[in-house]
Amino acid sequence: MFEQAFKNIDDVLWKDAGCTSELDYTEQTSWLLFLKYLDALENDKATEAALEGKKYAPILDLPYRWETWAAPKAADGKIDHNTALSGDDLIQFVNARLFPYLQGFKAKASGPNTIEYKIGEIFGEIKNRIQSGYNLREIIDHIDELRFASQTEKHELSHLYEAKIKNMGNAGRNGGEYYTPRPLIRAIVAVTAPRLGETICDPAVGSAGFLCEAFDYLRAAHPQRTTAQDRALQERTFYGKEKKSLAYVIAIMNMILHGIEAPNIIHTNTLAENLADVQERDRFDIIVANPPFGGKERKEVQQNFPIRTGETAFLFLQHFIKILKAGGRAGVVIKNTFLSNTDNASVSLRQKLLEECNLHTVLDCPGGTFIGAGVKTVVLFFEKGTKTRKVWFYQLDPGRNMGKTNPLNDADLAEFIALQKTKADSPKSWSVDVAAIDPTTFDLSVKNPNGGEEIAHRSPQEIMDEIAALDAESAEVLGNIKQLLNIDKNHV
Repeated sequence: MFEQAFKNIDDVLWKDAGCTSELDYTEQTSWLLFLKYLDALENDKATEAALEGKKYAPILDLPYRWETWAAPKAADGKIDHNTALSGDDLIQFVNARLFPYLQGFKAKASGPNTIEYKIGEIFGEIKNRIQSGYNLREIIDHIDELRFASQTEKHELSHLYEAKIKNMGNAGRNGGEYYTPRPLIRAIVAVTAPRLGETICDPAVGSAGFLCEAFDYLRAAHPQRTTAQDRALQERTFYGKEKKSLAYVIAIMNMILHGIEAPNIIHTNTLAENLADVQERDRFDIIVANPPFGGKERKEVQQNFPIRTGETAFLFLQHFIKILKAGGRAGVVIKNTFLSNTDNASVSLRQKLLEECNLHTVLDCPGGTFIGAGVKTVVLFFEKGTKTRKVWFYQLDPGRNMGKTNPLNDADLAEFIALQKTKADSPKSWSVDVAAIDPTTFDLSVKNPNGGEEIAHRSPQEIMDEIAALDAESAEVLGNIKQLLNIDKNHV
């Protein structure tokens, strides 16, 4: 129903000089979608108030409502292009009046979990990159075709938005940070098995894929919910934190499209929080996350952690253990080298995990699970509060090379989910007693006793792509060196 509108929007953004990548396309679509959604929300609340004989006070002042500046309607219900802003007038209004007005909401909001705060936070973090007012006019016309009235419409919009996030992830290194394959997320949610009334947190929320899938899981598992349970799902179940501005905006929009009106997503650097300050009220029943790998945090951030390391994912893992409630459950993606690295931080962290938590399951993911990422990953499933006695390993092998044309699917993970319930042995699964693990290294390497070591067979195309990428990087480095030599020559 709305697929063509999304394609038309991308076509216009592709023509605009201010938008150069899938990241830009998603960002610009997001803020416009958000304002269109806000208009629908305001209309719904006004109708509800009228039915109850109450007066509704709109969030936005009249000049800044969608129906005023973006899509004023004529008598036939279509956009009145005689009064609708366009060209330079539209760009001037958006940049000089609309964005500053919306940014001001953060200061006057009653708290971070209100829609007003989200408005201020979103528009304080992004800017309009669309340079042509005529392009912006065309995009607004397409956005105005979208409807948020029914669950079916919201469901379709959420799927289309997920597709945009996936495309953004495939487009390059930065976009890939925000996209975890949804079949893997669904498997992680299924194993952690959230229940109504529990709190679920992703402190490295990205595009909020984990929270959206957990929301869908709980709704499907409990079709007959009370009004109080629905309110708890909306307001007191899902929590997330995100450091990067674009990811924060995408997370908010993604959760809204999935049906959560005012998502509890905070724009902050999770790792900058002092673990010593964590109280019982700050803890959660479930942590599901794919923290960023490899990023280096500043020394003062590392000071917050008992095991100091520059590896971001290792800092996040310490944070996850700390903020889990006793008996809380976690499903966390991490580089597979974590299981066997011999540096002091890795050894200490494995020891901490085994002694403070029950690391009951390790899912070993094949190369190509994360499209465009060169690292192999595992998923750690653990419960806080009891020591690990036995670890069940499952080596995922879809029987094919994975990539853009052959991504991970739900069927690939069906056997893992089924076997995990009883932790049964199979050609792909086995258990290891912690008593048999070397106490000096706590090495948890994935060594399948049933099927030998896994050999990653890469396709010729993947190898050629990597060679081309390395050649391009080499050419860029050589170019920079030549430029520096020319500068030095000119100074002589």
